[in-house]
Amino acid sequence: MISALSWVPKGVAKAIADAAEPPTKEEIEELLKSGALAASEESEDGEDEEMNIDATKSTDEVSNALAAADALGKSSGYKGSTGNFEDITDGLRELDMDNYDDEDEGVDLFSSGTLSGNLYYPSNVMDPYLQDKNDEDEEEEEDRRILPSDCVIVCACNEDDVNLLKIYILEEDTEDGKPNLFVHHEIFLPSFPLCTAWLDCNLKGGDKGNFIAIGSMEPGIEIWDLDLVDEVQPFMTLGGTLKQPKSDKSSKDKKKKKKKKEASITYKEDSHTDSVLSLAWNKEFRNLLASTSADKSIKIWDIVSGKCANTLQHHSDKVQSVAWNCHQSTVLLSGSFDRTVVMMDMRAPSHAGVRWSVPADVESIAWDPHTAHSFVVSIEDGTVQSFDIRAAATNSDSCLKPSFTLHAHDKAVCAVSYNPSIANLLATGSTDKTVKLWNISNNQPSCVGSWKSEVGAVFTLAFSEDSPSLLAIGGSKGKLKVWDTSSNTSISKAK
Repeated sequence: MISALSWVPKGVAKAIADAAEPPTKEEIEELLKSGALAASEESEDGEDEEMNIDATKSTDEVSNALAAADALGKSSGYKGSTGNFEDITDGLRELDMDNYDDEDEGVDLFSSGTLSGNLYYPSNVMDPYLQDKNDEDEEEEEDRRILPSDCVIVCACNEDDVNLLKIYILEEDTEDGKPNLFVHHEIFLPSFPLCTAWLDCNLKGGDKGNFIAIGSMEPGIEIWDLDLVDEVQPFMTLGGTLKQPKSDKSSKDKKKKKKKKEASITYKEDSHTDSVLSLAWNKEFRNLLASTSADKSIKIWDIVSGKCANTLQHHSDKVQSVAWNCHQSTVLLSGSFDRTVVMMDMRAPSHAGVRWSVPADVESIAWDPHTAHSFVVSIEDGTVQSFDIRAAATNSDSCLKPSFTLHAHDKAVCAVSYNPSIANLLATGSTDKTVKLWNISNNQPSCVGSWKSEVGAVFTLAFSEDSPSLLAIGGSKGKLKVWDTSSNTSISKAK
């Protein structure tokens, strides 16, 4: 399945991504000390112990075989002896079974002294029998190259219990005129991903960067460098748990250990204590990242220092969605399973803010990019509501009513996205497996396009800011689809 996706602005990604450097000896030792590389709690007393026993048995078997062969070789009076037992002993020693799996050092696989040595070459250039020596290397490099005109889409996926990020490339301009969508590289994740946020911040000391923040079933927020391939560790982690050193003592009672496991978790300072459900990067204050969690809190992170700058706790249930106002960058909106949406000005975080009530659990929220005063909320009951924050200035409950209520889908509306180029064009995606386009002009929404999804239940969608007609869609089947909405006549007229 695809649980979340983010567009990367064109021209931001490196043309050729750097290869990640392997962890240093000191980093590996630190990971071992922290217990990050330790086996799971359930397998510590079982699988590891069995592996150690098997290894001991294997070593003992080889030693016993050598001893037996020695004994037989010295027993000249042994009935039926052929006198060749010393050959068996020498043969076993030559095989060196204790070190059978160790790699040979100093062996030159590409020597030119024998025919077998000439069969393999470390590169095409060194092979005297290859005519077009650079073709494969050039083709491989060309496949890895990201052009400034390419669209890049990052998808958070789970496939057969494997958690990963897939970085897709969409080539719009091709020789046959058909867009080409393919996976450029993947990043494996330790936990089930729930949300993403692309961010551009000088985390490495430069002016800009190309990073993706990932919220998951774990309380920590991982930030990965998208300009690295074959990376195995995030660039940084915000919050999370402190890994406990692996105990030398084995537990005999696994049931009792499982009960104590939750109580023994130690969280990093100011960390979330449950799954991270939503992320939002502030485009003006580029060091700020907002996160929401099933622990009912909202946190504002300074991603340069890696520390939490503020914690808000004005919801009474899981906080499902968060969004910064792109016109008033200090204004933050959050939606919760407590069936409320709250607007806060982070210049006065102690203020109660403005609260709107909705008829069911909030699924997602989005500010209108064409105006500073409107936002929409998608709800678990299949409806979408719009609100005007100017009405809240009267402090009257009647003025907190929605500008419109749209019965958009038969099931939960998991995602909404405004078109960044065409005013009043809104996309909605639902677990009823459909995607719809709405003209919401004059607070009188009308459906101008519908698409029966090929991705199963729709969990995430977003318009591209660089190519506003393109709508990326992901869902339960794990497929990424990009819908070119310009083919819709009503939308084409609105441009």
